[in-house]
Amino acid sequence: MSLTRDDVLAALREVTVPGTKVDIVKIDLVGKVDIDGGELLVEIVRTTEKEETIAAICEAAVARLQALPGVTSLSVEVDDRSEKKKPQAAAGPHGQSPDPWADREKIPGVHRIIAVASAKGGVGKSSVAVNLALALAEEGHRVGILDADIYGPSLPTMLPPQELPEVTSDRKIFPGRAGDLQVLSMGFLIDPQQAVIWRGPMVFSAVKQFLKDAVWNELDYLVVDMPPGTGDAQLTLVQQVPLAGVVMVTTPQEVALADVRRGVQMFRQVEVPVLGIVENMSYFLCPDNDKRYDIFGTGGGKQVAEQFDLPLLAEIPIEPRIREGGDSGKPLMLQGEKTEVRDIFLALAGKVHETAVDHAD
Repeated sequence: MSLTRDDVLAALREVTVPGTKVDIVKIDLVGKVDIDGGELLVEIVRTTEKEETIAAICEAAVARLQALPGVTSLSVEVDDRSEKKKPQAAAGPHGQSPDPWADREKIPGVHRIIAVASAKGGVGKSSVAVNLALALAEEGHRVGILDADIYGPSLPTMLPPQELPEVTSDRKIFPGRAGDLQVLSMGFLIDPQQAVIWRGPMVFSAVKQFLKDAVWNELDYLVVDMPPGTGDAQLTLVQQVPLAGVVMVTTPQEVALADVRRGVQMFRQVEVPVLGIVENMSYFLCPDNDKRYDIFGTGGGKQVAEQFDLPLLAEIPIEPRIREGGDSGKPLMLQGEKTEVRDIFLALAGKVHETAVDHAD
C-alpha cells in the first residue's frame, strides 16, 4: 500500500510541542509534505526562536515518520518563519487595506459570545468571568466558558471539570463539563506544572483553534475569560468571531483605571461593543462592625464608566469566599449560601443579558 499524506499527518499528530499535550498538526506547525513513492519530505514550521523546541519536534517527527510502512528515504526540514515578514495581501480595487475581519464568522452552536477582559492583571477578572458564567446558568441560560489565557489558565483551578475535553482524530475539540457549564482551557491540555513558553503566532493558532474547532452544544452564551492586556489573544478573538460585547473589569485605584481606559479604547477601535464596567474589590465590609473600608479608593469604576458613557454594571466587594472558592474549585456561585455578593453576581448576569441582547439582536 502506497504512502499517503493522511498517513503522514496521522503520524505527526502523535508529535506534541514539548511540555504540552498539543500536537503539531493541530497548531499548524506542519508545512509542506512531499511524497514520491517511498521518498518523503516534511517541513516543520518554526514560529519560535527557541531552537531546542524545534529540534525536539524534528527529532520526534523523524522517529514517527521512519516507522511508517513504505518510507525508504526521509527528510525533515525547518521552514523558519520566526523572523520573516509575511507578504502583505494585495490591496483592494481602490487601494484600501485588506479586510482584517475576513475570517470572522459565528461559532456553530453559540448564540452570543461575551468576553470578560481587563487591560491589567490582578484585578480578579477570572473570578468575575467564572461567577458571571455560573450566574447566567442559574438564570436559565445554556452557558459555556472558554479560558483564552494561554500562558496563565485559571479555569482548571477555579472550576475543575467532571468531564475533561476530548480531541478527536479530525481535530475537533469537545469541551468538558463542570456542573451546568461546558468548559475549555489550555490548562486541560498541558501538564499543570509546565509553563507555556510560546511566541505570538503559536498563541494565535491556539486561540483560533479553540474558537474554530470546538464543538459547543447549543449555548445561549459563551463567556470568554481573556488574558490581561491588548495583545495577540484579544486581536485573535475579535478578528475570528463576532462578539455580543465585552465586560471590562477594573479595581478602583488609578493604576488599574489607566489600563482599563486603554482597554475600552482598543475594543472601540476594533468596533466591538463594550457592555459596561465591573468594579471588583470595590470595598470591604468588616464583619465585626459592619463598617465599610474603601481599601483601593472609591468611585474609580463609576468615573471610567461616565467618561466613556458606559453603565457601571456592578461594584463587587472584597469577599474572602470569592478567593476561597476560586482556590478550592468551588466558586462562590456554587456555594449555595445566600449572600449579598451572590445577589450582586445574579444582578450582573441580568444586566449583561439585557445589554448583550440590545447590542446583538
